[in-house]
Amino acid sequence: MLIFPHFNKKLRLAVCHLYGKPGEPGEPGHRTFVNIIDESKLITMNNNEKKNPVYSTTDTDNVILSEEEWKKILPSDVFHIARQKGTERPGTSKFENSKEIGTYFCAACGNALFKSDTKFESGCGWPSFYEPISKGSIIYTPDNMHGMTRTELQCGRCKAHLGHVFEDGPPPTGLRYCINGVVLDFSQRDSPEGKS
Repeated sequence: MLIFPHFNKKLRLAVCHLYGKPGEPGEPGHRTFVNIIDESKLITMNNNEKKNPVYSTTDTDNVILSEEEWKKILPSDVFHIARQKGTERPGTSKFENSKEIGTYFCAACGNALFKSDTKFESGCGWPSFYEPISKGSIIYTPDNMHGMTRTELQCGRCKAHLGHVFEDGPPPTGLRYCINGVVLDFSQRDSPEGKS
């Protein structure tokens, strides 16, 4: 069984219990675990699938790449939403019901977007926040697609499509930043210097 060495014994047992019998390759019941994340240790990063040279949680320089360049460095699900303005199915994000304390980053470039203390349960099916981490972390763009008038949210560093903002959120802002979880990374540590 392939389990990363930093996983503790309790997590290993839980994984074996949930996903199948332990064993060595070739033994009956053996399964290989490739994409298992110990959420108590975090960072949860989507960019492990492909090498992304522009990903940084500390660099604030704008990222300008062609769509072909983005396609080479982003996982396909992140590329579809971030660059092609896709939408993940409601209720499928691993972050929708997360109560972890930390910072949410853009999965395309690493830009800090939201603190977990601004996250709330909206019941809409996507992770929702009432305020970005800073004024420059988000770009607001008019969106008139699909016969609706909405405000699109883009990453302030790489212009990745994140989701939309609506005026039905809780105090103090009254806003609901409805974000595709696929384009979020999360870290239990605080935001980088100069981002909060």
